[in-house]
Amino acid sequence: MPDLSRITCIEDLRVIAQRRVPKMFYDYADSGSWTEGTYRANESDFQKIKLRQRVAVDMEGRSTKSTMIGQEVTMPVAIAPTGLTGMQHADGEILGARAAKAFGIPFTLSTMSICSLEDIAEHTGGHPFWFQLYVMRDRDFIERLIERARAANVSALQLTLDLQILGQRHKDIKNGLTAPPKPTLTNLMDLATKPRWCMGMLGTKRRTFGNIAGHAKGVKDLSSLSSWTAEQFDPTLSWADVEWIKKLWGGKLILKGVMDVEDARLAAASGADALIVSNHGGRQLDGAPSSIEALPAIAEAVGTEIEVWMDGGIRSGQDVLKARALGARGTLIGRSFLYGLGAFGEAGVTRALQIIQRELDLTMAFCGRTQIDEVDSSILLPGTF
Repeated sequence: MPDLSRITCIEDLRVIAQRRVPKMFYDYADSGSWTEGTYRANESDFQKIKLRQRVAVDMEGRSTKSTMIGQEVTMPVAIAPTGLTGMQHADGEILGARAAKAFGIPFTLSTMSICSLEDIAEHTGGHPFWFQLYVMRDRDFIERLIERARAANVSALQLTLDLQILGQRHKDIKNGLTAPPKPTLTNLMDLATKPRWCMGMLGTKRRTFGNIAGHAKGVKDLSSLSSWTAEQFDPTLSWADVEWIKKLWGGKLILKGVMDVEDARLAAASGADALIVSNHGGRQLDGAPSSIEALPAIAEAVGTEIEVWMDGGIRSGQDVLKARALGARGTLIGRSFLYGLGAFGEAGVTRALQIIQRELDLTMAFCGRTQIDEVDSSILLPGTF
């Protein structure tokens, strides 16, 4: 394992990942839709929130331990579902799941992952993990996918509600994003400068969408897979589908992509166990508010009825603490996790988690709290949130 002691913040990991990951896949992870205004606001709006520093407070006996939907966690952070994770680093989802298991936080596998449900189950010894579901037009495929999740020991289903249609992401279009990358001159020139990534990919058989290829009807090659994916996201998704999936699944259900109080009330009424305040990392509706801006009103409206979490823009333990103070019982990290993965594989994911927990622990102490479950808005400077 490399010595990562001098990697002290998530930005360090981002810089290294940008050097090591092929451009189209780095851009896929680190970009938003249209002007990328919401994508940038997700991160910058955290900086506007100021903390109250307290002194002469007993700081011994600190703990960041909490629970998310009844599951004990080392800190109130889960790894968010991210598509194409296995293109940031060979077998990326497997490495992320192993790191999360060892650290004591949940890992969420995306429907659009490179490694499959079965891959994760096999390489984590059957350890429970979460699975994110997109609703497709092919309902038979969805039913079989849910059964596969159950067989893989998935302990919670995360249903994404904000991707009925795909937001326009200029960089993905300009880069001609595919998995694996097409052998164009531009791509080959880029790959020539990424030898570590190439060697990793040569050593794995996982190079396309593992949950779909070989499982969806009519998907036989990469071209048909691309066409199927483009055609299958279902724009008719409704709350009736949420009810259908809840009954079909029968276990813990998390609803991802809620940004409006009215939708939050519908989510709470659906009987789901948690909702995630999320704008899909600024990758869908550009011009929507940041997740942290939308969080307080939603937490106030439904926080006693359903667990409210948030994702989007978290780059530090301070961000986790601020989200907790504004009503999020849990948080999810996507890009922070991917930067670590792209930079150093499994060791990089572990380092990202260590950095976030360390920052969370220290900042909590400076704000006069020793237990994460005691944190509320009183740790924030009034007028800054």
